[in-house]
Order: sequence, then structure tokens, then C-alpha cells
Amino acid sequence: MDRATEDVLDVVGPRLRALRRDRGITLADLAATTGVSESTLSRLESGQRRATLELLLPLSRTYGVPLDDLVGAPSTGDPRIHLKPIQRHGMVFVPLSRRPGGTHAFKMMIPARPQPLEPTPQTHEGCEWLYVLNGRLRLVVGERDLILPPGEAAEFDTSVPHWLGSADGGAVELLILFGVHGMRAHVRTGPASEPR
Repeated sequence: MDRATEDVLDVVGPRLRALRRDRGITLADLAATTGVSESTLSRLESGQRRATLELLLPLSRTYGVPLDDLVGAPSTGDPRIHLKPIQRHGMVFVPLSRRPGGTHAFKMMIPARPQPLEPTPQTHEGCEWLYVLNGRLRLVVGERDLILPPGEAAEFDTSVPHWLGSADGGAVELLILFGVHGMRAHVRTGPASEPR
């Protein structure tokens, strides 16, 4: 095996450990989700076991990241980003970021419908920031029921029951930043103050 390949494989374990800890997942939880034994995962993270495709594929699926991100594959020189839309709950999400862990960016598209949907609030861990690009967004967070036109932004704790949909049945496009474990977006609303 050449030195370049050895160097790539040497960092897989620490990268996997950092990703798991960043997501707040235990080895036992990861073993239950992937079907890979806890001892194998532990040896993989510590570098005592070499990464194989058989081990990396279930980890890639569980973390929702490309294999290239798990192994830190060298760049191919092609500057294009190949975005793969994801369809969930009748909406389309286009991932704009690929870094494992941390804050994730998405473009979200809510298709037009003859009649707006009735809210069905959900909860999950994390914090969400959104910015409406086009259309009129109906945002329900807890007891608040808001209409956001293009150019408006909102931020909320996703452990509070919430729902996003079209306010009038028209298509809506928005940008979303989602952070797990209470990570919040920091948006500057004015010019930076001069250091004293």
C-alpha cells in the first residue's frame, strides 16, 4: 500500500470518533443502528482496525454524509458540487453543506398545492434558523402562528412543537441552517462595532 493511501486510512478512525461525539451518539447506539458490533466500531475509531467499505457504508448512511467525507478523500479537481435533493414530507431539501457534524445548510422547497395544509407540529433536538427567499411561509412554533414574506428570517428551538408550510398554497423557497444540540446561528444585524 502506498504512503498516500496509508495517510488517508490513518485519519479515518479519529474522524469517525469526532463525528460520533459531535453528534452525541454512543458506541452502543451506533452499533444498534448500523449492525456493526460495538467492539469493531471501537477498534475502527482507535485505529486498531482498518476501514473497509463493508464498515463505512452503514456509517455513511447513519450519519447521512458521503463516503468521501468519512475518509477525507483527496479532491478530484472538479469544482462542481453535485447536490442531491432529498424528498421528505412532500417537501424537497437540497443539502448545501457536506461537513460532518456542526451546522447544516439546506435550501428547502415547499411545492404549490390547491389548498394549504393544516399544521401538524413536530419536535426534534436542535435549533433552526430560516430565511424566506420566495413565497409566503406559514411558521407555527408553539403557540405562535406567523406568516413570513420573502426577506424575513426566524430562529427557534426545534424541541418546541413547530411546523413549516405554505401560507396560501403557493410554492415557498427558503434557506435553512440547522444545528444539533442547541447550536445556534449567529447573525449580525448591523455593522460590527469598532474594537476598543
